[in-house]
Amino acid sequence: MKIAVCQSPVTADIAGNGLAIRKLIGEAADKGARLAVFCETALSGFAKDHVLSWSSFDWCALDREMESTAALCRERGIFAAVGAVHRGAADRPPHNSLHVFSDEGGELLRYDKRFLSNSELQGWYTPGDGPVTFSVDGYLFGCAICIETQFPELFIDYEGLGVDAVLFASMSLPPFFQTSTLAHAGHNCVWIAAATCAEAAGEGPSGIAGPDGTWVAQCAPGGRLAVAEIDRSDPAFDIALNRARPWRAAARKGDIYRTAMMTGGKA
Repeated sequence: MKIAVCQSPVTADIAGNGLAIRKLIGEAADKGARLAVFCETALSGFAKDHVLSWSSFDWCALDREMESTAALCRERGIFAAVGAVHRGAADRPPHNSLHVFSDEGGELLRYDKRFLSNSELQGWYTPGDGPVTFSVDGYLFGCAICIETQFPELFIDYEGLGVDAVLFASMSLPPFFQTSTLAHAGHNCVWIAAATCAEAAGEGPSGIAGPDGTWVAQCAPGGRLAVAEIDRSDPAFDIALNRARPWRAAARKGDIYRTAMMTGGKA
């Protein structure tokens, strides 16, 4: 299947964000993508940068754009993972979330960012409480957001859950995030679709890392999207998927080492 990472502009104008997102969803569908991935808070705007307070936030505008985005996904037969806040409990700040819309319309699921920065915890966001996975055309996906790239255990956990790829949405992908994206992909032998916003693409563009820890595709800094095919039968990833990943799973369990000790290191 084909997956697209998109670089949409993110502003305080929710309707404008929605129009830009839907245009790129259409372009991704035109290129044969089955899943389009957008950055953190791509639709709602990010707290403090675009949202000055939750008391004045236009939740009705966000609801309208969510509905329009879901309708387009149904019309074009494509899944989309779009960053936007989620209102959540009335007595708590909203979640910083990645919303996954299905190709049948409607929201398939939502991932809430679990590891928040110190500033995000100062009344801006409420942390999520667990991983989520979903399937498209027989491929299993997980989700992560922004500074969660600094928590390798999240990606190890997703590998243990059997995902083929992780969707990584961030407001920016600076050099460290670019390096960690490749490292998580290579260490866990998974694809990682990393999406940033148009304004931050000069720091590091959106891209798709392969399970061998190299870039399969990247946007140009001024580009709009990049598309790559993920294919478990691709000979280029035979070692990563069929040798390294099973061996690492066995190594983490430790059985191969206990067996080696019992046999004196002989196979």
